[in-house]
Amino acid sequence: MEEDALFPSDSDLDLSFTSCTSITTDRTFACSSARTSLARSSLTLSFNESRLSTTTTTTTTSTTNTPPLHSRPHHKWDRHWSAIKAATNLSSDGNLHLRHLKLLRHLGTGNLGRVFLCSLRDYDQSSFALKVVDKDSLTNKKLSHVEMESHILSMLDHPFLPTLYAHIDVSHYICLLIDYCPGGDLHSLLRKQPGCRLSVQAVRFFAAEVLVALEYLHAMGIVYRDLKPENILLRDDGHIMLSDFDLCFKADVVPMFENRIVNNNRSHRRRCSCFGSEHRREEEEEDMVAEFVAEPTTAFSRSCVGTHEYLAPELVSGTGHGNGVDWWAFGVFIYELLYGTTPFKGGSKESTLRNIASSMQVRFPRVEEEGMKEAKDLIERLLVKDPRRRLGYARGATDIKRHPFFDGIKWPLIRTYRPPEVRGLMRKNKSHVTHVTVVSSNEKSQKRKRLWRWWNKGVGYYMKNKNSTYNIHSNSNYYQYASGCNKSRFRKSA
Repeated sequence: MEEDALFPSDSDLDLSFTSCTSITTDRTFACSSARTSLARSSLTLSFNESRLSTTTTTTTTSTTNTPPLHSRPHHKWDRHWSAIKAATNLSSDGNLHLRHLKLLRHLGTGNLGRVFLCSLRDYDQSSFALKVVDKDSLTNKKLSHVEMESHILSMLDHPFLPTLYAHIDVSHYICLLIDYCPGGDLHSLLRKQPGCRLSVQAVRFFAAEVLVALEYLHAMGIVYRDLKPENILLRDDGHIMLSDFDLCFKADVVPMFENRIVNNNRSHRRRCSCFGSEHRREEEEEDMVAEFVAEPTTAFSRSCVGTHEYLAPELVSGTGHGNGVDWWAFGVFIYELLYGTTPFKGGSKESTLRNIASSMQVRFPRVEEEGMKEAKDLIERLLVKDPRRRLGYARGATDIKRHPFFDGIKWPLIRTYRPPEVRGLMRKNKSHVTHVTVVSSNEKSQKRKRLWRWWNKGVGYYMKNKNSTYNIHSNSNYYQYASGCNKSRFRKSA
């Protein structure tokens, strides 16, 4: 088709930006209809809003029955909101318009629209991504995907998910103003690594953040259906952000608290003689722990959409699928990060789909690395062909978080962890907690021995020093001694 046919001379948008090419991936697959690019080569860098008609702008309010965007607690103090608020305060009608945005460059073209880097004209320090969708170029089915993505974005309030700052309908264009992630996507980062794979520690970091994001979506009854490294963007601080929600579907979910019994080993001291000797006795005690579970187990759809290498067996067969397709894709995702390829990849799309639908079990290349055993076990539990037996099917991320692969992660602090050392990964200087690593039993034993020697040395010093004012039998003096040691250790680590 000629470009003049796509862009008539009286187009609503000026064609001042050229050399933008369509970006598609060879892994994308849809059973209903093949995905096609927009086949466009240009879009404006400056909107001529005077030539646009039927303008409808929604800046800080979302769809019906959802809270205003600016009232969301996780992003309330975001500098981007401050810039948008300043711009809308200067607007005659209190809304954000296209004339307030300055397009900087083209970022990419997807199945539904094109994405541009932009900023507010008077606030260059705040960068955004603007997704532009031409409604006239899409089928009714794809328009429903656009509406779904807009609706999902209007609901999100999470550090690992994008924020919808504005939804602007102008003529036959839909414009979504969302977060810009300068670090690119995880697929591109993976291709920069030796062997196109990441270390176990790096995989644990990215997988944990993706797991938390999926947990949030499932708690809201949203089945994602498009998990893959290409859809995981990297922020300027090295943390992740999921993108592309056009393939999602919603279902009912009933959040609940469930009690679980946890066995804890506790040591008890018992005085054995008048000389004060003590005997330690290990006892296993049971604790009752309340866990939050919100998993859309009743979700059901027959649509066959997604990326063919990440499709679950029940999705390939077309018999219907639910929340389990996300946990299957999560297993494929971890496998690809560890080995640089997907587990059922064949010579063509058809052979890949046959491998997924067959009884073929997952096979692992030989890679020797600490933590690989736990990673393999997690992948095997996620890549179970029967969705009812798949890890995460009934209790979602609550069960997956307890897997030994994630041992040591303090989930409430995950957003403060320092990203791993990965070639090409942006890591803006911010205060982060050192990333948790898995410690072997031998390392734990050596650490206990060092602490015990350190403790004996400290106690012996104060026992020998007769002029010392400290009394090791005094609780208050012990606190002072321990506090002093902690301060010195803190200064050393700093």
